[in-house]
Amino acid sequence: MKNRKTQKHQTLDARRQTLRLLRLRSGQVRSGQTHFGPFGGQYVAETLMPALAELDEAYQTIAQSESFQIEFDIISQDYIGRPTPLYHAGTLSKKFGFEVFLKREDLCHTGAHKVNNTLGQCLLAKKMGKKRVIAETGAGQHGVATATLCAKLDLECDVYMGKEDMKRQEPNVHRMRLLGARVIPVTSGTQTLKDALNEALRDWVTNVETTFYCLGTVAGPYPYPMMVRDFQSIIGRETKEQLKNYGIKKPDYLVACIGGGSNAMGLFHAFIKDKSVKMIGVEAAGAASISVGTKGVFHGNMTYLLQDKQGQIQPTHSISAGLDYPGVGPEHAYLNDVGRVKYARVTDAEALKAFHALTELEGIIPALESAHAIAFVMKNYKKHKKGDVVVVNLSGRGDKDLETVIKCK
Repeated sequence: MKNRKTQKHQTLDARRQTLRLLRLRSGQVRSGQTHFGPFGGQYVAETLMPALAELDEAYQTIAQSESFQIEFDIISQDYIGRPTPLYHAGTLSKKFGFEVFLKREDLCHTGAHKVNNTLGQCLLAKKMGKKRVIAETGAGQHGVATATLCAKLDLECDVYMGKEDMKRQEPNVHRMRLLGARVIPVTSGTQTLKDALNEALRDWVTNVETTFYCLGTVAGPYPYPMMVRDFQSIIGRETKEQLKNYGIKKPDYLVACIGGGSNAMGLFHAFIKDKSVKMIGVEAAGAASISVGTKGVFHGNMTYLLQDKQGQIQPTHSISAGLDYPGVGPEHAYLNDVGRVKYARVTDAEALKAFHALTELEGIIPALESAHAIAFVMKNYKKHKKGDVVVVNLSGRGDKDLETVIKCK
């Protein structure tokens, strides 16, 4: 028995060393980036400033430590299921006349990319000694991911969710409750994601000493846009390495849907400096903050948002609850202004068409959020030349959206 234990410890130590070397070779970079051009910042109540300072310090010290990152890597592999596959969509490629690859974040534990970020934040909360975690959610995927990691790490979990979104995403509400989370209905405003985020921020102000706010996207006050991007950047780093297995040095295009923008930043970040790689963020037509919005302050940061001339937030609509948000992450706002990323719009009808197409042609049922990215490729396939390599981030699976899709038939 003693020899077995020794062998187990040696194996674990060797594995940690391998993970450490892989991470160092990946070139992962983190920095205290408070602004992206004029966007970002900390537009919050004075009572939250100490909490943000505490979070920033913990992120820059605890989360950067080798022990934290090794633990993050091991849980990512054993629990989340990383690395997720980079799948060559052969039928779509043949149909379009160029090479389409899907980064299969839908195969992560909990069914979406959101778990990459919640692992990082909940693990950080645990190390900071916080006993309670709160979160906001729209489509429910961030809520499920937060509840999952809280269950694993023995943390109390409360999730704010708009009452309208609770109706649209009932399966995810049940999942969160099964995982031990308390789902708190939000009845103010449009009863969707923005209102859930408002209530979560109010809760954090009240309970800041004992509570960790696990924000779900690359928005909010600093350090959240940077921190969430960093935790999600594993998507792009894996993609860069996995393309080599197909004999491809780099993609021609990266495509991802945009709500707040975490799955897109996760894919884009590793390729930002390579100007030859074109990037497209796809917004829902009824919630296109970058495409038709204006600059303003929302949820603690300067960004593009949908507002009237008096600065009042405009109502939004999307068939996908995860894209039904009137703002966007500040880094996306900056990348739009400098022309590094192109942003486009897709309608509900186009997303539904893409949902059915991917399901029928590749046997993969996508989340309606991800279907927006597929729809963009379908709409614009004639603009590509033979041999182009297009990587689409398939950010989530579509189980949660089946009732919505059936109702739309």
